[in-house]
Amino acid sequence: MPLNACPPVAMLGHVTKAYKGRRVLDGFDFALEAGQVTALLGPNGAGKSTVAGLLTGRIAADAGTVQLFGLDPRAPLARARLGIMLQAGGLPETLTVAEAVALHAGYFARSLPTSDVLEQAGLTDLAHRRCDRLSGGEARKVQFALAIAGSPDLLVLDEPTTGFDPEARRAMWQVVRAKAEAGAAVLLATHHMDEAEALADRIVVIADGRILADGPPAAIKAQVAASVLKLRTRLAAQRFAALPGVVKVETVGADLAILTTAPRAALEAAFALDPAIEAFEVTSASLEDALANLVTANRTMKEAA
Repeated sequence: MPLNACPPVAMLGHVTKAYKGRRVLDGFDFALEAGQVTALLGPNGAGKSTVAGLLTGRIAADAGTVQLFGLDPRAPLARARLGIMLQAGGLPETLTVAEAVALHAGYFARSLPTSDVLEQAGLTDLAHRRCDRLSGGEARKVQFALAIAGSPDLLVLDEPTTGFDPEARRAMWQVVRAKAEAGAAVLLATHHMDEAEALADRIVVIADGRILADGPPAAIKAQVAASVLKLRTRLAAQRFAALPGVVKVETVGADLAILTTAPRAALEAAFALDPAIEAFEVTSASLEDALANLVTANRTMKEAA
């Protein structure tokens, strides 16, 4: 190992995992680096939750190596450096927000002061409210507060901003970026492509238990040799499905969004189909387009095999 290289914070080495005979991961290799936000993206059932469960010690691999800070993820010394925010999690109903945070922080040797945690999570004004009187979005903020209370070196966030308003989402993004810049590794699982693009240094796309793409957001988007053609037309969307190079057609508000690998030919064909098109725009493929294209290409390859 080079002198300036650091071992990964967490890793899966040639891991296999199956449920009821269905293999979810097969020879899967994955690692998380310190100081980096890694977004794990993919369709439902792709294996994202399994990867997170293995790295955090909630489930065990059938074969292969799983390490957290060089240890078994279930080891107390490893878990003491881990913060987790799951999609669903209960809170102690009879405690106030401040009491819940202080209680949870007490389990960690490097815990932050309760007032600091409340401020970072946007909960200062709710410190004395009982947990059973919180809205859904407020409860999610408390779950985030619990995840960061122990100054974790690995922060695992599963759909963290569900129920948040736009201002609260942006505030959490700033805190997560600050944690990564201070040296923590962050694993983010989200269905919000804007969230992944705003936060992630690295995006890993998985489907059918294997990695389809791995790199910075710009590199993932660059893998899609396609553009988005936005049209305002009175014709039905299905009329444009046969345009040259079309990968996907969907309605977005009053417009059609057409993902195509041949934008010029598709635009010419669109005007031939509807000379009364009111407005049009050609843009680069988005991260969401890239994800859809990668998953579709993987499905097509499997069907052809």
